[in-house]
Amino acid sequence: MGPVLIANRGEIAARIARSCRRLGWPSIAVFSEADAGALHVQQADRAEAIGPAHPRESYLCIPALIAAAERSGARYVHPGYGFLSENAEFAEACARAGLTFIGPSPEAIRAMGGKAAARAIAEKAGVPCLPGDAGADQSEAALAAAAGRIGYPVMIKAIGGGGGRGMRRVRKPEEFSAALAAARREAAIFGDERVMLEKLVEDARHIEVQIIADSHGNVLHLHERDCTLQRRHQKLVEECPAPGVDPALRAELGRRACALARAVGYVGAGTVEFIAQQSLGADGIWFMEMNTRLQVEHPVTEMVTGLDLVEWQLRIAAGEALPFRQSDIRLDGHAVEARLCAEDPARQFLPSPGRLAALDLPEGEGIRVDAGVRAGDAVTPYYDSMLAKVIAHAPTRELALEKLARALDATRAEGVRLNAAFLAAALRSAEMRGATMHTGFLEAQRTRLLDAVVKEPA
Repeated sequence: MGPVLIANRGEIAARIARSCRRLGWPSIAVFSEADAGALHVQQADRAEAIGPAHPRESYLCIPALIAAAERSGARYVHPGYGFLSENAEFAEACARAGLTFIGPSPEAIRAMGGKAAARAIAEKAGVPCLPGDAGADQSEAALAAAAGRIGYPVMIKAIGGGGGRGMRRVRKPEEFSAALAAARREAAIFGDERVMLEKLVEDARHIEVQIIADSHGNVLHLHERDCTLQRRHQKLVEECPAPGVDPALRAELGRRACALARAVGYVGAGTVEFIAQQSLGADGIWFMEMNTRLQVEHPVTEMVTGLDLVEWQLRIAAGEALPFRQSDIRLDGHAVEARLCAEDPARQFLPSPGRLAALDLPEGEGIRVDAGVRAGDAVTPYYDSMLAKVIAHAPTRELALEKLARALDATRAEGVRLNAAFLAAALRSAEMRGATMHTGFLEAQRTRLLDAVVKEPA
């Protein structure tokens, strides 16, 4: 198999390099000036410089990445997650350069990349959606009128947004104008200020289904994940399977996800995300969006299924057919992941850049750590604050939660603040143990959770 250029950095770039090494595929890292000595650079077979520290001039610069691929003799490009992983123009640029983009087609990326278009495709495929308005008329008056028809509370969403950006909850009409302006300001980051509206589900759960599809017509789901614990609409804890999902509901969610994938001719790994009421009935779960890439939380699916998702991304890109059927996908025990971030929960989760004078990550049976840094590395303000992911696997959910909490207890860093102790407190909360958490839980209960941890100096 040909060399793979990993068009990303940090934890996911190191993760992809490990699977490439195991399969015997040569890997090529890329790095900005800020990342010249980074861990992901060391773990690849070779590396190419792509520009200055700012992402626009390096990891988001399509010409620089294509040039690096051509210099290195790469045949494949793996985009990881974030950056250009869901950028149809990048996929097209790879094709023009004779490179195989490890992901779905540009057409599928475009079809699911805009929230309004994805909603229309889901409705046509028979996948339930929340009451909403696709934002055909972007005037404030038209959007406010649509919010009134939908009924408050509503959620304003950036049509081209992602990562929790460009989203605002609106609970009463007099809040709408300010919320719309704020959502549009954030949406501008994506080069598209358009927004859409959906009915807001209070105290919601966030459930998603991992799918995988080959170019031979096989589309399978790899069970569901719960990603409810979030801050600022960004996930911090994920688990598989989702608590409260029985086999019948699992099959129905899998059917919906696979139907959506088939509707756009999807090839590769992807995730269909749903918003759910606490009761988790089939009538109370609605389509939210599709991520046309590998998810940060893919390790929990790997732990319970025994599959290496990066391996299957590579094999599918090389034209292989999936050799297993839906009935072959196992569900072994329970896995929970925590995103270890350099941020300060006591200061509204503000990033905490600095140099890691020391870093102790947990080890042990049933514990997996996917890290993008090591002691001595600088945590810069240019990139996402996530340093590593800690994943626990156990026969039951209760055991997995406690195993992960203990692993976070054992995590130490000097030079930056970490969210480890805060997440351990969240994992031990009555709401998490009883699966009554909701997407606003961490922010609503932040003070109570902080009171449950021992603060350590950075």
